[in-house]
Amino acid sequence: MIFEKLKTEIETILLDNNKSKDEQLLNICEVLETNIEYYNWVGFYFKNGDKNELKLGPYVGEPTDHTIIPFGKGICGQVAVSNENFVVPDVAAQDNYIACSITVKAEIVIPIFVNGENVGQIDIDSNTPDPFTDEDERFLEFVCAKVAKIL
Repeated sequence: MIFEKLKTEIETILLDNNKSKDEQLLNICEVLETNIEYYNWVGFYFKNGDKNELKLGPYVGEPTDHTIIPFGKGICGQVAVSNENFVVPDVAAQDNYIACSITVKAEIVIPIFVNGENVGQIDIDSNTPDPFTDEDERFLEFVCAKVAKIL
């Protein structure tokens, strides 16, 4: 199973103390985008200081104008408020979706918690309709739990 193999790679990246946190996060984005064919944009958003907004961190994929997202706006902004995973099988069916690209068909956002506080999230866009399974969700929860340890 690809997710089991990738868990080891994620752990190895996060153990590399010769890289900055941003380099480690970028490497995670690259590994996910490269190895999972329906992960077409992979990035991290983090709480922007004391502001009720998210700031874009390391990512791979098409450039985005959405470098700052207010809490509550779009899927990422909703996760910042709800503290819950959000899987969107069809972005066209979402009223509060912020379009990044016309090619995006689905999105999954998983929060990152440090000491019980939602400090950020991993955001993945897919150009494939409804590709995300419970396995994706569990795997990305694993990734976020590991990332939380370096934040």
